[in-house]
Amino acid sequence: MKPEIIISTQDMDRLEGLLSAPSARSRSDLDPLRAELDRADVRETEDMPDDVIMMNSRARFLEENTGREYELTLTYPRDASAETSHVSIFSPAGSALIGLATGQSIDWTTPDGKPIRLKVLAVKQAAATAQP
Repeated sequence: MKPEIIISTQDMDRLEGLLSAPSARSRSDLDPLRAELDRADVRETEDMPDDVIMMNSRARFLEENTGREYELTLTYPRDASAETSHVSIFSPAGSALIGLATGQSIDWTTPDGKPIRLKVLAVKQAAATAQP
């Protein structure tokens, strides 16, 4: 069972634009992101709660089965960087994290097939939302 998610109209519009680009339209690896957007509660950007992961938000997570904590910033594909913990919305991790709020958890399978559970501990919004 997946947790409820909330997405801003601004993020939805920008992400739908990226997904409709010719280079993304036929990419089946983006189907999980499409599914997340389809099931999201979409709200006006000014009505978004401060503790929800949006584009360019920095979030702190707890890997519940190991106790490991870390931070990630959810970014557009061109801004992704493993060195700075900037994860692309087009990655499986990015599409799973958008719209989650502080206190919510999600079950996740790592690229090497290991099941984990991530809990959102805190969310910090970006000062200004960069465009894709």
